[in-house]
Amino acid sequence: MSAARMQMCFAAWVAALTVVFYALPEFSMYSWAAIGLSGAAAVLVGIRLHKPSRKLPWYLLSAVVACFTLGDTTYNVLTDYLGYANPFPSLADLFYLIIYPMLAIALLIFIRARSGTDNRAALLDALVPTAGLGLLSWVFLIAPYVHDTGLTLPDKLVSIAYPLGDVLALAMFARLLTGGGRKPAALTILVVGVSSLLVTDVIYGLRQLADNWQVGGPVDFGWILFYTAIALSSLHPSMRDLTVDGERATEPIAGGRRIALMVAAALIAPAVLLIEDLGGDVTDAPMIATASALMFLAVMLRVAGLMQTQRINAARERTLRITGADLVAASSEADAYEALKKAMGAIVPAGQPWAEFVLSVDAKPGHTTGLVGTRKVLIADEPALVGHTFAGFTWALCAEAIASPRKPGEPRRHRRLYLAADDEVLTALEPAFVALMTQGTMAIERINLTAEVNRRSSEDYFRALIQSASDVIMIVGDDEVIRYASPSALPVFGHTEMVGMPLRRLIAATDHAELTALLDQVRSGQGFRDGVDLTAISGDELLLQVECTCRDLRDDPAVAGLVVTIRDVTERRRLENDLAHQAFHDALTGLANRALFQNRLENAARFADGRRHEVAVLFIDLDDFKEVNDTLGHAAGDQLLTTVGERISAVVGPLSTVARTGGDEFAVLLEQVDAQADAEQIAARIVAALAEPIEVTDATGATHLVRGAASVGVATSAETAGITELLRRADVAMYGAKTEGKNTWQRYEDEMHEAMLRRLEMRSALNEAVPGDQMRLRFQPIVDLPTGETIGLEALVRWQHPARGLLGPNEFIELSEENGAVVAIGGWVLREALRTFAEWRRSDAGGFMRYVSVNVSARQFRTPGFVSQVKEVLAEIGADPKWLLLEITESLVLHDADQVWRDLHELRAMGVRIAIDDFGTGYSSLSYLSQMPVDVLKIDKSFIDDILHSRQQMALVETIVNLARTLDLAVVAEGIELEEHRAALVAMGCPYGQGYLFSKPVTSEEFKSTILTKGLS
Repeated sequence: MSAARMQMCFAAWVAALTVVFYALPEFSMYSWAAIGLSGAAAVLVGIRLHKPSRKLPWYLLSAVVACFTLGDTTYNVLTDYLGYANPFPSLADLFYLIIYPMLAIALLIFIRARSGTDNRAALLDALVPTAGLGLLSWVFLIAPYVHDTGLTLPDKLVSIAYPLGDVLALAMFARLLTGGGRKPAALTILVVGVSSLLVTDVIYGLRQLADNWQVGGPVDFGWILFYTAIALSSLHPSMRDLTVDGERATEPIAGGRRIALMVAAALIAPAVLLIEDLGGDVTDAPMIATASALMFLAVMLRVAGLMQTQRINAARERTLRITGADLVAASSEADAYEALKKAMGAIVPAGQPWAEFVLSVDAKPGHTTGLVGTRKVLIADEPALVGHTFAGFTWALCAEAIASPRKPGEPRRHRRLYLAADDEVLTALEPAFVALMTQGTMAIERINLTAEVNRRSSEDYFRALIQSASDVIMIVGDDEVIRYASPSALPVFGHTEMVGMPLRRLIAATDHAELTALLDQVRSGQGFRDGVDLTAISGDELLLQVECTCRDLRDDPAVAGLVVTIRDVTERRRLENDLAHQAFHDALTGLANRALFQNRLENAARFADGRRHEVAVLFIDLDDFKEVNDTLGHAAGDQLLTTVGERISAVVGPLSTVARTGGDEFAVLLEQVDAQADAEQIAARIVAALAEPIEVTDATGATHLVRGAASVGVATSAETAGITELLRRADVAMYGAKTEGKNTWQRYEDEMHEAMLRRLEMRSALNEAVPGDQMRLRFQPIVDLPTGETIGLEALVRWQHPARGLLGPNEFIELSEENGAVVAIGGWVLREALRTFAEWRRSDAGGFMRYVSVNVSARQFRTPGFVSQVKEVLAEIGADPKWLLLEITESLVLHDADQVWRDLHELRAMGVRIAIDDFGTGYSSLSYLSQMPVDVLKIDKSFIDDILHSRQQMALVETIVNLARTLDLAVVAEGIELEEHRAALVAMGCPYGQGYLFSKPVTSEEFKSTILTKGLS
């Protein structure tokens, strides 16, 4: 018998028993028992017939119906045979109450099978109506029993147990319905049955409270419907779908009906409160508050979950867009699969194990190309190779596609792409996986189609190429008269009427001898010859550079002559000349490069030796060029270099060689110098010319005035042994100019060589400065300008050189930047400054100080792990991060802004404050200031020096102070040396400052004996 017929027969049987129950009340106990036991038996029949993967929930449902029937029978026996009027509580109540946990367990198993254990959204959606209806149950069903003084404790407990059981069943029932996904017919029937039970129980409870309950009324039909629905759901074939593993429901989408239901449920609590308040007696305030809080918490958690889901979906959509772009750019199937693999790695949640595999076999005839479909598969059911690859996984998403052949004659390929992961992860990823596979299939089809189109186009191309070659092909007889000329002669020579014309007429007279030699060599049997460059004459009397080859085919009957091929190489020769020029010239400035400069220097030196005059070399290096690149961009830097080259060329004139030898390095060769003074005058003019402002444009189109200031080294060939020594001297002189403060020139002197050696010795010694305990700290107070109180201090580094004594930072910091020692020095300063400050800060004398300021070089900041180093030092010393102020330069904030700004944000999140040192000396400071992740501006001493004598300087400093106040930034003025400086700064509202007016940099002992003692007093 089919399942449908069994359902119809059972429904007819229950209908007949129901008629007997109502028509013959004297037999109601027997007919009622028959209805219940029939339902329980039908569930067992459904289990045996359909064989679900999990039988326990259905056995529990059968037990629920059986226990319900047993309770009814017990009740009827007590009333009909033993004479009890309304036995309560009784043995029947035990059978009634036990059905609720069994029903809840059965529904819970269905929930776990359909939604897994981590469907928080469905749980929250179910919690809101459960809380609302649970509140109603309390108000109308539970509270009356609780407050009824006429009931004994057992009476109250049993009476309360019924509505509590309904609430438990309601919670499981709501959770099952909100799980999302496809709802089989068996579930729909089960919903009807459980709904009937809950409604009937509520009516029964209300009747009991009203003391007008009687058996055999219309309410009993609700329980009959419950028995019948349980049985019909088990007899329906779709009952297997309720417990099939892997058929997980996706996270539910909050639609209109669901939102309306949740809104209505959420309004139950305030409605109950309003009704009780209007009645003048609010008796359920604690329960109303509890229910309201529970529903509010559930709604907020649901909103948070929706926001998280939105973020995940947005990330997956972004991945799909990026993958779409990658697939469009893919030129091969390998590129497409690599893009798909990358995308799958992006959509799988972080930390979740996953794997992918592609299985490819020949496709069977009859399938169309494209995506066949996607589905979730059990790995154990797939080919052995798939199972071996996915060892440890149970489920996978599979996309099948038929790909067109890549080459003619090849079979089409049937490919399966698998993505294995956890079952619940796959359920969430399935929509994105389908979209991804659709894009991938279309991309592979496009790639194969493009390859086929290109193959066919290539065949047509080569056919056309052979028929209309660009080379001119001619057949020449022994008399050197043209007998055939290909159509390509028209674009080369301007005409095709060449038959009967002597070949010499096409070649310039200067190359006739070369042409004759070529033809004679081939005719004499010396074989094929090619690559002879000749000058040809086109129809409009233009000269062309051609490459001529010749082959002797006089013995070939089809040709019977010499085959001469002429190729126009005019553009090629022009390009070769251009390349030769580029090989010896700088591409940006057009000046000579290092190779050409070296060659001309060698020639000039040899010429000078014979003529007994001097050769001079000037080395030019731009000062602070890196700051222009870092702040305004490389395009602005290129403009600066081009202008510098033009100005140098204008100064030295066309008879001297100007070369760009490096990034911002230039060289000048003066081939005839009568005296050293001549070279020095030119060097001075170059320095003056480059000191004039140069206008450049940054990437945003804004114009800026920058200086091309440079350091120039001068050396002449007098008393030098060769050009190598001359170049070395010029280089040493240039570094000497930089040492003298830049923007100047220096002529080579022997002392400079010694200075360079000392410089190298210093560079080497710096590597041992920190390990050798040679670094020292000095501290300069930072004061509150209006009150004069010390609020912090700046840590300044000194080097106790073993031979030269105590050195200031100006004597070694630049060298430490060059050789990288600044990283170790900066780390030492950070640790020692924080350690010293922490000791003072924890003492009674130093408690008034707020922070210690430490300078950080750009190279140190960009060193990987700098932020982690700061964290480690703070943790090691036990210092509060707010005690530390890190001073950086403007150029650091504007260079590599993304990474630097991320590190700055991380430091500020720790509590460390950031200051911009020497503010106002860089480029474009104000345009970035509102966005910079900084807390403090330190105005450079050069601004403070002139505020008493320059209104413009005073206005500029006041503008910086006002701007900082607007942006909520603290300001510290550096280099305050006069009381008038302090008064002016206080008048304009500058809060903090430091300088010799208050204290020079002092040792820690001096600081303790003066500043700390003063602060304590």
